[in-house]
Amino acid sequence: MDRYERILSLHRTLKHARYPVTVARLQDELGCSRATVYRDLAFLRDALMAPIVGDGEAGFRYDAEEGNRFELPGLWLNSDELHALLAAQQLLSRSGGGVLSAALAPLQQRIEKLLEEHSAGKAWPVERVRVIPHRSRRMDEQAFRFVCSAVLERRQLNFEYRARSTDERTRRTVSPQRVTHYRGNWYLDAWDHDRDGLRSFSVDRIAGARVLDGAARDIDESELDRHLAGSYGIFSGEPKGWATIRFNARAARWVADEHWHSQQQGRHLPDGGYELKLPYSSPRELLMDVLHYGADATIVEPASLREQARSLLALALSNYER
Repeated sequence: MDRYERILSLHRTLKHARYPVTVARLQDELGCSRATVYRDLAFLRDALMAPIVGDGEAGFRYDAEEGNRFELPGLWLNSDELHALLAAQQLLSRSGGGVLSAALAPLQQRIEKLLEEHSAGKAWPVERVRVIPHRSRRMDEQAFRFVCSAVLERRQLNFEYRARSTDERTRRTVSPQRVTHYRGNWYLDAWDHDRDGLRSFSVDRIAGARVLDGAARDIDESELDRHLAGSYGIFSGEPKGWATIRFNARAARWVADEHWHSQQQGRHLPDGGYELKLPYSSPRELLMDVLHYGADATIVEPASLREQARSLLALALSNYER
């Protein structure tokens, strides 16, 4: 542990200590000599103005009143935290069609500088953090910026929206609530003033966005979750029923470890299979995901959803009989 990390570790130990910490314990935690502990304590107290109280006999801690308010000046992270931050930065910059790359470039430069200070000039192989986008869609970077600005500044947003299901173009004025990254793509959850209700918009279908002067209407988080996260999928709505799906033993090895929905219920079956139950509203996305497993998955109930799956499979089969 170098001095930078020792100071950071010493600060965190003293800040969270309810009782004085002995020098022997500090030696053990910092992995250094008694003399080094005293030098680091002196530096923390005299150079960084930390509110250290105590002595070598009883131990040291931060002053009860000042300790909660004191923080180290600047940005202090240990090597593990810097590596995690760099990995997260790479994940964000390489996902979503690269729309965050330019915005995150200054952060990457700052992280790389901090890592260089830790490593005495050694180059860190950031190319070993690999992110492979899957079925992500092209997106207008300017539209994405306007959407995020409206969400964070709590202002209304006006844009042209081209619905993928109908290809219809409409002009919308909304109160943005939050942006959601789902399956490699970005969505805007918003209150639609023209339709007087909550809607989710795929950001890659937004064009001609303008941030308006009007303040956005705030919707309670619980109402957002009830309407937009209560059922399966991104365009969920409030649940209309529960689906029961059974997977055979081969698929169960994957499905049993997967998160499909926050309210899902699952159980292992005697034959090695797996039964999954979850709420749904619109069946479209759920059917796509179940059919992705082919013969390894069977919809048990409700009967209407089972019939829809059977019809889709029959239609797909007919394409190969021509």
